[in-house]
Amino acid sequence: MSQWAAVKARRLLAALVRIGWSIKRESGSHRTLSRPDWPDVVFAFHDNEEIGPRMLARIAKRTGLTPEDL
Repeated sequence: MSQWAAVKARRLLAALVRIGWSIKRESGSHRTLSRPDWPDVVFAFHDNEEIGPRMLARIAKRTGLTPEDL
């Protein structure tokens, strides 16, 4: 079983901001997030969209997110 549980995109974005990511620019539902010493990440989800465990694991790999951050 995965260590990740499904979560709403709004909650995931809030967690990313808490760990140091900031919104660099926004165009519709596409947000470019930046953090010093990390490559930029495109966050392309609507706020109420459910993000599953597999996608969360992929996002975590690129952002340094842990299950405890949610």
